[in-house]
Amino acid sequence: MVGPLVSDPACYTGAIMWLATQHGFYSIVQKAPDQFHVRARVRRDLDNLLRLVGSSVPVYEWPAADYRYRIIIGRRQLIDMMAALALSLDYPNFKEKIASLPDQRPKLEAFHEVWEIMAGLQQNGPAPGAPDRPRPVA
Repeated sequence: MVGPLVSDPACYTGAIMWLATQHGFYSIVQKAPDQFHVRARVRRDLDNLLRLVGSSVPVYEWPAADYRYRIIIGRRQLIDMMAALALSLDYPNFKEKIASLPDQRPKLEAFHEVWEIMAGLQQNGPAPGAPDRPRPVA
């Protein structure tokens, strides 16, 4: 299904989220008080998400948009989607999980790059000889 491109900056409220999951990579933006666009670069990612939540909302295609595919949902649907994603967590290592999934494996190199960039932002890397257990942070 092809939908109109919403290009009016007034439609964008500033809320945005990226989600890297075992089901796909998503960018979520709020366009109105009860309207969220869950966007993906790969159509299969949205199909995976809709299958996970048991939804049949239409997938729209915007050929000229930065994220070609999207679904449009309300706040309640977004909350249900986030809960379903949380309940689907079944792995101890995200990148290993992605490597094991044929439809997600093409994203693995990008996830490694993001991991490396974000690790570079972490202050005070692992302390030599520190125990491998968490400690309270003041």
